[in-house]
Order: sequence, then structure tokens, then C-alpha cells
Amino acid sequence: MSSAGPTFRKHDDLPGATGLEALGLEWLAEPMADGGAHVVPVTTGPGWIDEPRLAAGSVTASAAEAFGRALAVTHAAGAPVFGAAPPGWDGRTQMGRSNERIRPCRSEPAGTAPQRWGEFFAEDRLAPYLAPCLDQGSMTARDVAVIERVCERLRDGAFDADQPALVRRAARERGDRIAVARTHGDLWTGNVMWVPERTIDWAPPRAGRGPGADDADAPATADDPAALPDPAPRRGDVVGVLIDPLAQGAHGETDLAALGVFGQRHLERIVAGYDEASPLADGWRERVGLHQLHLLIIHAFLFGGSYGTETASVARRYA
Repeated sequence: MSSAGPTFRKHDDLPGATGLEALGLEWLAEPMADGGAHVVPVTTGPGWIDEPRLAAGSVTASAAEAFGRALAVTHAAGAPVFGAAPPGWDGRTQMGRSNERIRPCRSEPAGTAPQRWGEFFAEDRLAPYLAPCLDQGSMTARDVAVIERVCERLRDGAFDADQPALVRRAARERGDRIAVARTHGDLWTGNVMWVPERTIDWAPPRAGRGPGADDADAPATADDPAALPDPAPRRGDVVGVLIDPLAQGAHGETDLAALGVFGQRHLERIVAGYDEASPLADGWRERVGLHQLHLLIIHAFLFGGSYGTETASVARRYA
């Protein structure tokens, strides 16, 4: 960490939790040099991590658009499989109290078909929570039955859709067998801090700029490599900084959908900036609720209350 300002220390709430968080932050930070979203820097020790105290600002429309473009670059950095943990994961620690299923950061063995997104989302992101939510009273049997129907449709491929354009293009260039986005994994509004750019001294110059005119891999559409104008925000504007991730290989639409679960100011501008840099697949608006089921069912599992009812209500649109 290069910042000379004040820092704060976070200690393990579960064994290895801060180590896994640090791996996620470092993984998400790699694309900053290519215009990816700002990611808070981290230093680690046994059972703790240190991060700089970030100056708080307020999101503006222009900062929201710039963050959307930068997030598209972060996603395009990719992952080998759906559910992949950050490189260096030792296989022992789960992602916090969410009990998130995660996989090693390596490709499927030769001769094995890569898992499709719908299979992954059903098996790893929804189904594991159904029995616990039923047992603890967070969901009724009727609620669980609705989500089980959605899981069946997911497994059947009913909702499989292309990744955003930059994710697909980068995967082709790397020779990946399947396009998987490198996602934050818990991108509710509280995990993006809006920070005055002038207070940041730890990020590379291209951080937060998105795919500019000098980037060869900045298509305006999935198949049109026309360059985009350089979207660099004004120096002194705020920038979105990613904190506290459940970093994993997933679908880019899931991160965007998560931003809307608890409300994000200028969300439409974030999505517009993202879609400009890395066009979303047709029908993405109709899939927002489906992708939100991941974050909603985690909250039903962790907190109960009305989250179980809300999860089932959203799921009925897709059952």
C-alpha cells in the first residue's frame, strides 16, 4: 500500500476470511492498469488486513458513467470457470458467513465440458440455501418450491445469455473455453465508495478510465471493434472504489443487478456507461431480477425476516 494516510485494520471474523478478502481485492485490482475500476489497496498479516481510510464523496452522473465503463474492463479480465475463487485460495475458507460455494481458480480438466452459467447459478448460488432457509423459517415450503422451479429452468438453459461484449472478446483472445467475468460478487451499493480522485495516490494512471480510444479491445458492439472516445473523468471528480468483495468468476450481469437491490444513485448512468463500453446481451433488462436472486437469497439465509418472501416474489417471475 503506497498511501501515507491513515489506515484501518480488519480482523478475521472466520478463520482465513481476511486472507481470502485480500486475494479478491488483489485479483480485482489487476485490471486497474488497463482502465478497470479502482480497487482499495490492501496489506495483509496473520488474521488481519489493513486498508487506507478513503475520503467520502457523493456520486455524480459523470462519475457513475465512468465507473460503469471501468467495471466493464474489470469484468473482461475474466476467470477460468464460474464460481472460481481468486488465485491463491487454499480451498479451506468459504466466503464469509454467506457460506458461498467457491471453486479453484483453474479450468475444467481436458475432456470435461465447462459448466454453463445456468447450471452454476442453480447449483452453487441458489439451491444450497433452500434447505437452510426452510429449516430456519426464512422461507416457506411454497417459497422453496418456486425457487426450485427456477433452478430447473436454469439447469435446462432457459436463461443462459451471452456475457457482455468485452468479456466475450477477451475470452476469445485468451482462448478460454467459456466466457466468464471476473466479478466483485457482492456489489451492493455499500461496497462501492465514491472517493474524490485527488485524494487517491495508490492507483495506476489508467485506473477508472475504462476502455479508451487507445485500447484495441474496446468494441462498440460485440463484433465491431470501432474505438470509443477516451472517457477519462475530470481530475477532481469522484471515482467509484470497490471494497469488501466476494470476488469470483460469474456473469457480468450479476454485478450490475446487485447494484439495484438496495438502491444505487445514478444506477441508470452506471449501466449506460457499462453498456457503451461493453454492450449487454439482448434481453438483459428482463434478467435483472433473476440475477438479483443471488444477493436476495444470501440475505434470506443470513438475516431472515422479509428477505425470504422477497426472494420468492422475485423468483415467481422466472418460475
